[in-house]
Amino acid sequence: MNEHPTQALLDMFTIREKKGSFENLKVAIIGDVTHSRVARSDTYALTKLGAQVFIAGPPTLIPLGFENMGNVTICESVEEAIFEADVIINLRIQLERMKSALFPTVREYSEFFGMSLDRMKFAKPDVLIMHPGPVNRGIEISTYVADGDNSVINEQVTNGVSVRMAVLDILCNE
Repeated sequence: MNEHPTQALLDMFTIREKKGSFENLKVAIIGDVTHSRVARSDTYALTKLGAQVFIAGPPTLIPLGFENMGNVTICESVEEAIFEADVIINLRIQLERMKSALFPTVREYSEFFGMSLDRMKFAKPDVLIMHPGPVNRGIEISTYVADGDNSVINEQVTNGVSVRMAVLDILCNE
C-alpha cells in the first residue's frame, strides 16, 4: 500500500497527451485512497508537475496526512472534489486489503462516492475520466461513465504497455 510508479508514469503520459500541460490542472482522486498505491504515486507526480489535487472518499478510506503531500485538498464530498475538475481519477475499492468494514455497504459506497453521469455534471465538460483498473463497474464508476466520451481508460491501458516497455528497456540496457 505504498506506491505504484509505473502507473503514475502512464497516468502522467495520458494526461499530458490529452491536456498538454499540468500547470493549474484540477485533478480529483476519488475512492479508496488508504489502500491505493496509485493515489500516492499520482499525487506525488501531479503536485510536482504543477497540478492541484483534490481527494474525496469515505473518511475511513482517506489516510491522515495526505493533505501534506503538496498542493492537496481533502474534500468532504465527491461533488466538491470534482467541481470544475479537468481530470477525475477513480480508484478501485480494495476489499482484499481491508481488515474490517470501512464503509457500510458497496451499494451505499456507489451511491455516495461512485462516478455517475449525474455527478459528472459538476466537472468541466472536457474532463478526463481515468481509472487504473481493474474497474468495478457499477461500484466506483458507472458503465456509462467508464465507456463514455470523456473516458480515457482504454488509452491508459494502451499507454501502460508503451511506458512499461520503455522502463524495462532503460533498466535492461544500463
